[in-house]
Amino acid sequence: MIASIGGPVLASGAGWVVVSVGGLGMRVEVPSGRVSQSAVGDEVFLHTSLVVREDSLTLFGFATQDELEVFGHLIAVSGVGPRSALGVLSALNPAEVARAVSAEDEKPFRKVSGIGPKTAKLIVVSLAGKLPELGFSDAGAPAGGAGDPAQLVAEAVGEGLVGLGWSDSDARQAVQDARDAGAPEDHAGLLRAALALLQAARSGAGARR
Repeated sequence: MIASIGGPVLASGAGWVVVSVGGLGMRVEVPSGRVSQSAVGDEVFLHTSLVVREDSLTLFGFATQDELEVFGHLIAVSGVGPRSALGVLSALNPAEVARAVSAEDEKPFRKVSGIGPKTAKLIVVSLAGKLPELGFSDAGAPAGGAGDPAQLVAEAVGEGLVGLGWSDSDARQAVQDARDAGAPEDHAGLLRAALALLQAARSGAGARR
């Protein structure tokens, strides 16, 4: 089981990225949006799910653990395959999925390509009572006051840096320092800035030795 993957982007397109891992290029299917728009050389960290079929092995990747959890719930619904689940997460974030299910509103799911009215209704019925465990508040934002988008990006970047081998304390400090220095608030920009600080600190420590 491949639980996560991290490294520089070798190529990207609509709904996929190729990540360099130990000299290999691993293609990962991702929700369309920020991750799939990563430029060559961007560092990414993705939580992954390996879907095994008789004729294929397909790796699906997500920027957050919540997206991965929702993906797992979606593909457990009868009639919803991995591609359809990816389509849902391209159109809706985890909080929006939870909010639609809580409101018994299938309309957001019907807007996703490949999901008809019956499947949309089945998603709502099947996921009822299962998404609160992800920690969403009634408003659809993560509970505990962490609904600030910039803070959520910062936390995701910190997790990504830890996944790339940095200590939790160093990763969090680098993210904070990068934000204080005016780094971009988007995932890729903040990750690049924090990674540059960590690499500079490592180089400086090596030079002093």
